[in-house]
Amino acid sequence: MRRLLFAIIFALACISTFGQPVAPAKSEPKSDTSITDKVIYWYNDHLNYGTVTLLMAIESSFIPFPSEVIVPPAAYQACNADNESLYKTDSKFLNVLLVILFASLGAMIGALVNYFLALILGRPVIYWFADSKVGHLLMLNSQKIRKAEDYFIEHGKSSTLIGRLIPAVRQLISIPAGLAKMKLGVFALYTAIGATLWNSILAFLGYLAHGQQDMIEKYNSELKIALWGVGILFVLYLIYKGVKSSRAPKAEAPDENTRS
Repeated sequence: MRRLLFAIIFALACISTFGQPVAPAKSEPKSDTSITDKVIYWYNDHLNYGTVTLLMAIESSFIPFPSEVIVPPAAYQACNADNESLYKTDSKFLNVLLVILFASLGAMIGALVNYFLALILGRPVIYWFADSKVGHLLMLNSQKIRKAEDYFIEHGKSSTLIGRLIPAVRQLISIPAGLAKMKLGVFALYTAIGATLWNSILAFLGYLAHGQQDMIEKYNSELKIALWGVGILFVLYLIYKGVKSSRAPKAEAPDENTRS
């Protein structure tokens, strides 16, 4: 179900990106807007490589913040020659690569924060904090930590790479890696690859929106249909895999009692 939910969310996110401006115009937030919205307003008014790194570090830590509102607008503005903060070379492609680089650097910083906190504090403190009032304010709870731990146990060390692509797991997958005392070098390598891959996808959406804006507006309905088709096919594939695995004989069932 986690993968199914991810497929639906990712397809809808792609669809919603097309046909609307990626970089909203500067405006003052209303008094009743949420903290997240206020940060987004501030970020859009202060787009530069430093803020990209900062917010991606926050997004990659235990503080919830969507990377989908960080990387695409930065990649969009990196193609805009009027934006002196992000347009550093005459090559739009190189500017977008810089966005990916700094976004991945921020993601690595946030992941390392989670990793070392889990490594130093240990499981009891991490679970206690997740169920505390402060943890709940940060939208944490022990169920989310356990879900990330189960994902880590199921997929092993590679989960720190694969997990970077899954919204419900991405921010927290570094915690079970720290709890399991995963080797720092391997953790850093897998995290860097996963974060760079995810940021590349988001940056491509921003780049595409800027470079092909006229085409997107002209063929907006066709693009939506195509993306819906891809999303539905992906969901059907995941359902097929889930049904197939559920019908497979569970010869290893007794081993579940050995897990601690």
